[in-house]
Amino acid sequence: MKKLLVNILTMTFGAFIAAFAIECFLVPNKIIDGGIIGISIMAHYKTLLPLGMFTFVLNLPFIFLAWKKMGKLFVFSTFYAVSMLSVAIQMIPVWTQGKHVSEPFLACIFGGVILGVGVGLILRSNASTDGTEIIAITLARKVAFSVGEVIMFFNLFIFMAAGIVFDSWQSAMYSILTYFIAYRVIDIVIEGLNESKSIFIISDLSKEIGQAIMEQFDTSITYIAGRGGYSKQEKKIIYCVINRLEVAKLKQTVKSIDEKSFIAIENVHEVDGVRIKSHKGL
Repeated sequence: MKKLLVNILTMTFGAFIAAFAIECFLVPNKIIDGGIIGISIMAHYKTLLPLGMFTFVLNLPFIFLAWKKMGKLFVFSTFYAVSMLSVAIQMIPVWTQGKHVSEPFLACIFGGVILGVGVGLILRSNASTDGTEIIAITLARKVAFSVGEVIMFFNLFIFMAAGIVFDSWQSAMYSILTYFIAYRVIDIVIEGLNESKSIFIISDLSKEIGQAIMEQFDTSITYIAGRGGYSKQEKKIIYCVINRLEVAKLKQTVKSIDEKSFIAIENVHEVDGVRIKSHKGL
């Protein structure tokens, strides 16, 4: 409960920081971020309807998609984060009385940094504000591209659309720079955000845990022979690679089978190969 409360407060704080960057730096200068936020800014510019409304509505289909893929905790956290971001986007202009940075280059640099801090805090709480990331995870399991490559593919079209919608390729170029800055700041905020995590699990119930991982995460696993240092007993160590958004659900799955299990999680900077169950090994 304490951890959940801390995550909620962190997500709320992050949502208002991100909203401040969007409303005071990006929107007034016709600069967008990637993903759903970028699409929402363009839709707001063309229709003059509330930006917060677009941010919430456009994310809803992806949140429903995540229900079966990511688990209830992730869906709840993401729904809350998106809701708070939408509310904050509507509140920030009232609080700042319409004041904003009018120099595009400064807005690009500082807007990207502030946005990265806000989104990083949300991601650090095992939530997301971008539905394209969820769909990218789903597609990456079916096509020969990584999650990062799928996201960049989506954003390429979004940034091209920005140049057309705003009738200025300068806006598109500023948007790409803002996205890059925000992405790097997110890395710093959550101490090395990576697309994948390698997991080592030591348990006396390794067979049951391995079966559950293959069934629930659509990923292959490898059993590594080991021996306890004190007990001298033979053990099977489970090794697998999963997406970072699946970490919380995996830990919950493992602990539900063996509360005393040992889990080690490491960052993976690059993954090359097949990770689906049909693959016979790593």
